[in-house]
Amino acid sequence: MAGLAQLNEESFNKKEFYKTMVAIALPVMVQNFISSFLNLIDTVMVGRLGEVEIAAVGIANQYFFFFNMFLIGLCAGCSVFIAQFWGKRDIVNIKRILGIGLLSVILVSSVFMIFGFLNPTGVMSLFNNDKPVIELGANYLQIVLISYLFTGITFVYSFALRSIGNAVQPMLISFIALIVNTLLNYILIFGNWGAPALGVEGAAIATLIARVMESTILVASVYIGKGVLAASIRELLDLSFGFIRKAYRTIFPVILNDMCWGLASLVYVAVYGRMGTQEVAAIQICNTINNLFMVVIFGLSGAAAVMIGNSIGAEKEWLGKQYAKRFSFLSVGVGIVLGLLIAVTSPAMLSFYNVSETVKYSSQIILFIISIVFFIRVLGIMLIVGVLRGGGDAAHAFLIEGFTMWFIGVPLTILGAFVFQFPVYIVYGLAVIEELAKCTLGLLRLKSGRWLKNVTRNLTL
Repeated sequence: MAGLAQLNEESFNKKEFYKTMVAIALPVMVQNFISSFLNLIDTVMVGRLGEVEIAAVGIANQYFFFFNMFLIGLCAGCSVFIAQFWGKRDIVNIKRILGIGLLSVILVSSVFMIFGFLNPTGVMSLFNNDKPVIELGANYLQIVLISYLFTGITFVYSFALRSIGNAVQPMLISFIALIVNTLLNYILIFGNWGAPALGVEGAAIATLIARVMESTILVASVYIGKGVLAASIRELLDLSFGFIRKAYRTIFPVILNDMCWGLASLVYVAVYGRMGTQEVAAIQICNTINNLFMVVIFGLSGAAAVMIGNSIGAEKEWLGKQYAKRFSFLSVGVGIVLGLLIAVTSPAMLSFYNVSETVKYSSQIILFIISIVFFIRVLGIMLIVGVLRGGGDAAHAFLIEGFTMWFIGVPLTILGAFVFQFPVYIVYGLAVIEELAKCTLGLLRLKSGRWLKNVTRNLTL
């Protein structure tokens, strides 16, 4: 056994590791960076209208955020299977999993859309009690809801393409769509180039058009290219109840994980919303800037999940362990560097916002807190999203995420805001304590080695 372990260790190719990692991670990083950067521009554009407008759009987007968490959970769950099936080149079952993903997003996006259309002000009232914010946000929400179905389809194909090693295709299409979104924002929000100045509603229309275009181009490119994912309706629906049930044993914990995380995040937003409009504006600004720097770890964790999943599917568990260790060390180094960058660049980024000095002051302190704990946050994401999910250990990832957020993060935030009535930056500081606990539990699971699970072995039609 010792000789075999030594042989496996020697078989690990560092050059091949970094080549594969860059091929998957870099396009995802670029795509997420473009998305976050243009979202930053969008926020600045809306912020030029005033604090009420930026709060309205931020609150309205929390409903999409929760929907987005379901999409990420579902698609990440499907990608666990697709990555492992791709490791053994099982194209038939890849198409079946793709079918499960598409059916699921059609169903759930329809539910979100119907509920949002029937009661938009009710949705807004969950997070804020300021009437002008609620009215503006409800108008924005009713327009942007139409894009949910198209966004869901885009997510399914994007995650599937990444799982088979093709991260460039969704990146390029996303880049085009996001450029269009920003351009339309410029035209429709402020009434440039002869268009009417629609304000917040203009931002919603721009988002809708861009997402419809992105979905249409992505699906068309898959079928024009006649690749692995160009499945017929018959291939997508070649499913049995038993197959779906077995698949959802892994997919469902991932969905629960991200929904649990998303719901806790919505609780945070609701808490900040009850603290006041200025507090909401500060959090919205900081989250936008934070997401700009998170693109690197999203790319790395995505590459980790694919590479670990591929290796397990190919019956190379030893290689999956090597990948997990290297990605974990890499994420810590990246987190430290990015944390320093946030601290250095945050004053310049805040200068672009047309908000009060109180909002800027709170935002600056929150950004300093983010910079200090950034390497911990990055490692936690790598362990949960990259290593445990990639290894098929979705259930344990869910338990770690759920416990730390709901038994540490959420209670501390509520106590800080409503019992002790701390300023928003101290409340935010209390919320990030759960990141440390998540990291600790994730590292213990990694060390145990029990996270390596080939979920495709018993999955048959």
